[in-house]
Amino acid sequence: MGIVSWIVLGLLAGLIAKVLLPGRDPGGLIGTTLIGVAGAFVGGWLSAKFLDKPIANDFYDPATWGSAIAGSLVLLIGYRILFGNSRD
Repeated sequence: MGIVSWIVLGLLAGLIAKVLLPGRDPGGLIGTTLIGVAGAFVGGWLSAKFLDKPIANDFYDPATWGSAIAGSLVLLIGYRILFGNSRD
């Protein structure tokens, strides 16, 4: 997959993670995209390291999407824990 594919995958994975975990997050579209792209990498790494299931470089592979969304959820929860304002 190329850089554009990773960005598109990250954007869509970040948006899906945002739908699954609604709430107010600072960052907007750019923050969601960055969390999604980083989540795709983190999800792929976690899948290869701990589940012994390396991710294929295929954009339409369900395992790639699942790991990207799971990684995005992990990063979104971590982002909310670190930078979320729980007093509002």
